[in-house]
Amino acid sequence: MQIQINSDKNIGADKRLESYYTSLIEKSLSRFDDTISRIEVHFSDENSEKFGTDDKRCLIEARLNGRQPLVVTNTADTIEKSFSGSLDKMKRKLDTTSDKMRNH
Repeated sequence: MQIQINSDKNIGADKRLESYYTSLIEKSLSRFDDTISRIEVHFSDENSEKFGTDDKRCLIEARLNGRQPLVVTNTADTIEKSFSGSLDKMKRKLDTTSDKMRNH
């Protein structure tokens, strides 16, 4: 599974941060390794330099082998919370998709 972390100009994503999020994804989604070819994570600050609540956005896209990509998004007041919410949503979505693939 290839993992790519992207951020807009308002979010400072350094190598240490990318490594941390990559390890969390690998640990959380390891049981879907044979299904997922690539994971893309996109961090953004919805209202740039202005202060706001729930303005940090995390979008996770999972590219599945032979299937349409799955996309989830979550907003929160910090990048960590938005990432955690998106990762939880993706796990649930992958569970549902896996169950449907097994039943058909």
